[in-house]
Amino acid sequence: MSARPNPQREDVEDAAPAPTRSMDFDPAFRARMRDLLVWRRDVRRFRREPLPDGALEALIELACLAPSVGLSQPWRFVIVEDGAMRAAIRKNFEACNAQALAVQIAQRASRYAQLKLAGLAEAPTHFAVFADRSTAQGHGLGRHTMPEMIDYSAVTAVHTIWLAARAQGIGMGWVSILDPNAVAAILNVPAEWKFIGYFCLGYPQADDTVPELEQAGWEKRRPPSSVIVWR
Repeated sequence: MSARPNPQREDVEDAAPAPTRSMDFDPAFRARMRDLLVWRRDVRRFRREPLPDGALEALIELACLAPSVGLSQPWRFVIVEDGAMRAAIRKNFEACNAQALAVQIAQRASRYAQLKLAGLAEAPTHFAVFADRSTAQGHGLGRHTMPEMIDYSAVTAVHTIWLAARAQGIGMGWVSILDPNAVAAILNVPAEWKFIGYFCLGYPQADDTVPELEQAGWEKRRPPSSVIVWR
């Protein structure tokens, strides 16, 4: 004799999917989110103490939640621990920085020379981000008319890891005074990978809401109203 069916039971296959939970971020969360954006600074002065084990991997996991064109997820993270590679990157920075100093106008040159533009010597963690332009993931969606969207997608991952790091009291600095081809050669990455940036990660010596370049008198932040165009 067969068991009597339970009218309150639903087979797993036939069960309706649970509705997606909508996120309700209250005003207190939104205020804290703004604080995070304000306190996210480009850090160049690091303490030498290492990050906890697994901290970088956890941050990269969060970075992979960033949006990407066609769900291509083209970002590639190269963690640089090798001492010789770090030294080569630093040497390249010094050469590129000297070239940048040489083209400064006289009124700016002395100020430029006083700027600290990288924390390569002090930061305990170094990593580079590349965009894999050859990736088949995403099947080319959204890239036929704007192939550079692959690069932009990798940049969204950079911003995501920057915010995630800051939320944990970790500072990050973007080192852009580098020769992209030289960096790719030093790190021995595939030719199809486009260099996005080289980053220093660690605990900052000090926190501040004012960008260091503004503190040094190099530039001032523009008001939001100055970058809006109405049509």
